[in-house]
Amino acid sequence: MICHAALAQADWLAMLETAIPRPAAGRTFSAMRRVRLSDMDESGRLRLDAVARFLQDIAIDDVQETGWGLPEHLWFVRSIRIDVLEPFVGDTAVELTTWCSGVAAIAAGRRWSLKGDAGGRIEVDSVWIHLDADQQPARIDDFGVYGDAAAGRHVSTKLTLAEPVEPEVVVPWPLRATDVDLHGHVNNAVHWQAVEHVLPTTGRLRADLDYRQPIDLGDELELVRFESCVALVASDAVKAVARVTST
Repeated sequence: MICHAALAQADWLAMLETAIPRPAAGRTFSAMRRVRLSDMDESGRLRLDAVARFLQDIAIDDVQETGWGLPEHLWFVRSIRIDVLEPFVGDTAVELTTWCSGVAAIAAGRRWSLKGDAGGRIEVDSVWIHLDADQQPARIDDFGVYGDAAAGRHVSTKLTLAEPVEPEVVVPWPLRATDVDLHGHVNNAVHWQAVEHVLPTTGRLRADLDYRQPIDLGDELELVRFESCVALVASDAVKAVARVTST
């Protein structure tokens, strides 16, 4: 598997046509978020790590509103794809809508659609592993209020991004106490801070991220850049791999 730096426009449009549309039936949840100073880069662009925080917040708000599965169900992200169709530059508010995009025996998909008040647009899909109280993968047979929106679509937990073979750049990435969240691991959004640090993230793009293993505060983390990808590596173990493909 090779990470290509650019994608032909025809291929890009073809991939967008495969995006899971907003369901005609089943639950959706929408909310607004303001774009704050700490969410933007020096050009005023909404950064990918800020997008990840918005996605996380809205998903939690959704589940807290329904109460479904609380507190016995726990979910950890396996993979995520962010399609920046129109960059958020100058947008001050974001409308986010989320829904269940597919199901599997121990996993489920979650989609988000983001629209900005100045024309920004992002589409996101993801796969999450279902865990039990001991944080072990656990089968789930009833998806409750979220099942109808999935419309019988199946999601796969298979990872698709390659590990580094010939690193181009290796950058130390010291972790901070504030990177760790309630679950005791480095939060999902912090991975996107690493992506922003070493890969070009402006303009229209597709950004994929595979979460392979949890990252802990004590890990001596390095960012290994190769082609248009970056791997987050600790003790020779690849913890995550991200790829950014521009159009």
